[in-house]
Amino acid sequence: MDFNVKKLMKEGVRTAFNRVVQLTEETLGTSEKTELDAHFEHLSERANTTKMWTEKILRNMEAMLTPNPGNRIEDFFYEKIDKKKPNRLSNLEYVGIDMIEAGNEFGSGVAYGSALIKVGQCQQKLGQIERDFIGTAANCYIQPLRKFLEGEMKTVSKEMHILESKRLDLDACKNRVRKARSMLGQQSAERELRVAQSEFDRQAEITKLLLEGVASSQAGHLRCLHEFVEAQARHYAQCHAIMQELQRDLAGTNQQNTEPVNNSDQEKARVVCDYEPRDPSELNLMKDEVICVTSIPGDEDYVMGYRGLQRGKVPKAYLEIISFNMFN
Repeated sequence: MDFNVKKLMKEGVRTAFNRVVQLTEETLGTSEKTELDAHFEHLSERANTTKMWTEKILRNMEAMLTPNPGNRIEDFFYEKIDKKKPNRLSNLEYVGIDMIEAGNEFGSGVAYGSALIKVGQCQQKLGQIERDFIGTAANCYIQPLRKFLEGEMKTVSKEMHILESKRLDLDACKNRVRKARSMLGQQSAERELRVAQSEFDRQAEITKLLLEGVASSQAGHLRCLHEFVEAQARHYAQCHAIMQELQRDLAGTNQQNTEPVNNSDQEKARVVCDYEPRDPSELNLMKDEVICVTSIPGDEDYVMGYRGLQRGKVPKAYLEIISFNMFN
């Protein structure tokens, strides 16, 4: 099939020019404009409002969950190319890593070093919980909102654009009927008008059904919002529980560190191998370090160990007494 490109371009330019003239005349009030019924206009206004606020909420939610704009842009591109997002650490986890490394550098046997390690481990837990919450919030709330905007609202916008085009065609046909001078010309214009009216009515009905669907979509958004609130409540409850546990741990350590010890009862002991405490009442041990110990009345398996301001129970089997064999 042969196409006359120049002819098509001329017709396209002519049509665009006629539309501009038509819209200008409607704006100036020199040309009639087919109006939609009040119910349709109400649905259209509600749809525009829903779209505007959904876009704002979505932007703010994304900024809240991913504060770094560079990360948001990176995530956007990964979604577009359908690839898995990078598993990046949260700021809390980075802080936790630095605290743990600093605590190990200062020494876990030093009060400040030990506290840094505990707080750092807590920050890592909080960071993991935060990442889990972000993933849950994205699945239960952000993704449905984005799907709504990129699906339903894009379809509505497309159909509204087609409806406006059909409306302009209809009004152009009405103008031609009014301006027809001969009987033959009037009959031809009226046939075009009937066709244009039919296409306009059909498109208006399609668009109206879509707009009604937009109004009913809020019920789905409400369910998603409830899921988000539940996820957020779980997130803060988990964070609160972890922080309370850390406070108790640090408070217990401070209480142990501040209790007076009679130096005359202490003996020196070398640690023969590492020992991880099973509960907060015990002291962690590192091989070859030297600590002070005192006996615990009535306990044949444990002694009380002292490292600087730290204090805790220590198994006798992990120690070698240097100054005096107090176990015999």
